[in-house]
This record gives sequence, C-alpha cells and structure tokens, in this order.
Amino acid sequence: MIIGIAGGTGSGKSTVVRKIIAQLPAEQVSVLPQDSYYKRAPKGYSIEDLRKMNYDHPDAFDWELLEEHVRKLRAERAIRQPVYSVLTCDRCEETILVKPSKVIIIEGIMALYRKELRDMMDLRIYADPDERLIRVINRDVVERGRTASIVMERYLHTLKPMHREFIEPTKEYADIIIPQGGENEKAIGILRSYLDQVLCGLP
Repeated sequence: MIIGIAGGTGSGKSTVVRKIIAQLPAEQVSVLPQDSYYKRAPKGYSIEDLRKMNYDHPDAFDWELLEEHVRKLRAERAIRQPVYSVLTCDRCEETILVKPSKVIIIEGIMALYRKELRDMMDLRIYADPDERLIRVINRDVVERGRTASIVMERYLHTLKPMHREFIEPTKEYADIIIPQGGENEKAIGILRSYLDQVLCGLP
C-alpha cells in the first residue's frame, strides 16, 4: 500500500507520519521524505547563492528518481535513498538503504502534485496548515541557523506564494484532509486503526 501525505511547510505532515507509524512494526513501513529528493546543487554556485534559490517550486525536485524508487519498492526491490543537507543545499555522498515493506509513505510539500506519483498511491492525505509561520520560524531558527527576519522574508516572498500556487491546489486530490496537522489526534487515531486493519489483511 502506497500512501502520500502532503501539506505546506510547517503544516504538521511530518508529525502526522511519526504518530501514524509510532505503534506500527518498523519493518512493515517505509517512509520516503520528499526533501531527500531535491536535485543536486548546480555546479559553480556559492552557498549564499544556493540558499537564495527557490526550494518550494516543483522544479526543485528530482521527480524521476523519486518515482523510480517508488516503483522499485512496489516491485519488492530495495533502494538507496538520497540524503539531502539543508546546510550545504546539496545531496550528501552517503545514501540510506530502504527495503521493501507492506506500507510505503511518501511525505512532502508536493507529494500530491505530480500525476505520475499520485497514480501510484492507494491513499492520499493532505495536512491543513495550522500556525505554519510559527512552526517555520521555530524550525529554521533552531535547526537551520537562520535569523527570524530572514525566515519572515522567505515566508512572505517565497513560501506563501509557492504554497498558494503549487501546494494548496493539490488538496483537491486528497482522499482525506487532516485539519490542524499533527495536533489532530482523532484523525491520526483513525488512520492508525485503518492501517492496522490493512496490515492484517496484507500477505
């Protein structure tokens, strides 16, 4: 079973994933974060130039590689998942071995954007924004070393318009919409129970 979980930056989709799989056997679930599939950094760019690039546009992702990996996992073949560094704005040399499992979760801001990827999904979920700006500021300041003013400017001039143009419209493709993202314990509980039943029925 292939599940896609989309939603804007800071919408709580990663929290939804963590809470859904928290009580499921680890060997039965594989998670593919879309953030791992950013394209390689172009040659000759300084780190300052790379940080100014728009990573909230569909062209920032290596769709072909992501879709190839999903097809391989569905065919019960292991993959080497890329590792992306937000500090260097590039992929690392190491990769992560991901083995086939009964449930594959694709999580990212544009997990539902591309039709070729959507068509491989059995269940599509959209986490609705809830205090996204606060979450983005906390994450980018604490984890990524950015100043609050830089985060605010990026949110207003990049994240917000990209969300309106490319991410929010994908809500129409969702089978389930989770208001309040990772804070919606009732919705997450229902999904977890559903997955329990699915796993019991899968060979």
